[in-house]
Amino acid sequence: MKIIDLATWKRRDHYNLYKNLEYPYLNISANVNIDNLYNWSKEQKISLFSCIAYLTSRAANQIPELRMRIRADQVVEHPMVHPSFTVLTDDETFGFATIRYSPDFSEFHQNVTAGIEATKKNPTIHDEPGRDDMIFLTTMTWVSFTQISHPLPLNPPDSFPRITWGKFFDQGQQRLMPLSLLANHALVDGLHVGKFFELVQEWMNYPEQLLNN
Repeated sequence: MKIIDLATWKRRDHYNLYKNLEYPYLNISANVNIDNLYNWSKEQKISLFSCIAYLTSRAANQIPELRMRIRADQVVEHPMVHPSFTVLTDDETFGFATIRYSPDFSEFHQNVTAGIEATKKNPTIHDEPGRDDMIFLTTMTWVSFTQISHPLPLNPPDSFPRITWGKFFDQGQQRLMPLSLLANHALVDGLHVGKFFELVQEWMNYPEQLLNN
């Protein structure tokens, strides 16, 4: 873990501007084309959820700003962040499964499967106290949303990125899926959100390059 030197940080002024706002979050939703990823997952008989969780987690880990967290008066950058995702339980509530991120997709997929099974058996909605090397993933597979909001702390705000995807739909010859990224603007700008979407779309276009292990 690296502590950011706020005195020399190129985003110092931007950080100071946004960190004191009551609502410092930015939240961007856009449709991504999942044609190739969808077809690949069906051919390989691998969970589409695992594929999307992997690609979005990998993209977050590629972008340093999405690995940064605010700790009181400090900003830290984790070398790696790990997904914590919602799991629907049999009684139609949900729990959180926090798994270890791995750049190896087969290992990541195994971690997702194990995390889902463990959470279904013993669901919890409580995160490990003091831990902030996570990104939050959730799905809204019943709705092809155009925008989404989240319950968020405001005093103080947190700095966990939140990634959400919804129900895919056909538009012309394309299969599209809504994808949303919410982040704290004190750490993350539109440029970084744009890089996230670009990476995810590129990898969805050519899933075999990353997912064939």
